[in-house]
Amino acid sequence: MTPATNPDTFIAAALWTGFAALLLTLLLGLQIIGMRLMLRRRQRSDARALARWRPLLNAAIVGEMPDSLPPLRRAERLPFLRLWAHLQGSLRGEANEALNEVARRLGIDAYARGLLVRGSRPARLLSALVLGHLHDREAWPALLRMAEQPDNTVALTALWALVRVDPPAAADYMVPLFIAREEWALSLAAGILQQATEPAAAALTRLLPQLGEDKLPRALRIAEALHLALPGAVLGAALRSPSMPVVIAGLRGVRTPETLLEVRALLAHADWQVRVQAARALGRVGERADAERLVQLLGDREWWVRYRAAEALLELPALSRADLDVLRASLTDRFAADMLSQALAESANK
Repeated sequence: MTPATNPDTFIAAALWTGFAALLLTLLLGLQIIGMRLMLRRRQRSDARALARWRPLLNAAIVGEMPDSLPPLRRAERLPFLRLWAHLQGSLRGEANEALNEVARRLGIDAYARGLLVRGSRPARLLSALVLGHLHDREAWPALLRMAEQPDNTVALTALWALVRVDPPAAADYMVPLFIAREEWALSLAAGILQQATEPAAAALTRLLPQLGEDKLPRALRIAEALHLALPGAVLGAALRSPSMPVVIAGLRGVRTPETLLEVRALLAHADWQVRVQAARALGRVGERADAERLVQLLGDREWWVRYRAAEALLELPALSRADLDVLRASLTDRFAADMLSQALAESANK
């Protein structure tokens, strides 16, 4: 009998395997217990920090700024930052500035700049929010580097902070970036850029004439999401484009009557999607004389064109409800009359 087939060898190997498994289980259990104890200690420490600093921050918020502040202990820094950022996000005006004064007096700006470079991912995200609220210009280079990272959450948080630090400079940097990064939702771009709508409008006005037809639709959609009124010359060029996506995006952004002639011309476009958007744009900026143009669209072969034309008639500022009732009674096309009746009923139920 060889050692490899000896039963005692198998028994010994099984015993050692079982002992090793038991030892590993005990070590894992001890590690879990240690982690739980550490978590509880941290929670108690955080609770003490919040109990110490919340009254002071609340006093500053209501205009009772303390003459002197206690030192911020090392263990209190992160819970203080979380509490401070939470309060900043729920307040406006003088209360924000009071919180900023407290943070600067405690040296939070310098601490957050250090976290921005050396902290963990959650700490960097938190520090970016804090530095954005503080409008900390010294953090600009580090925030720019953070904005270039492939992690979308990290990059977008840094962009939010940049626009709070310096809106004009941030808009010049971010508008081309948001046009290029098509994987980022327009709502995210608008949510960040709404802190700098005027600089963003200026940046878009400069960029639009330089963009190719592949980038123009997204740029125009960004302007639409921000409810920007682009200059008539810039928007008119988009409405005269041979590219249907550019024309549609341009029509969605019509906010003023400067491009009324171009909008009217597009009511007869061969593509029904363009006619839909032209009708909607005419409802926003049209005149009383445009009612007849919209009435003609009530007879369009496409249902959506007829529907949007009826809605646009209701939006025309020059037409009263009495005018619309007279107009509906005058319609000889049954489908057109039905569509206008439907739009009037929907409007009454809103």
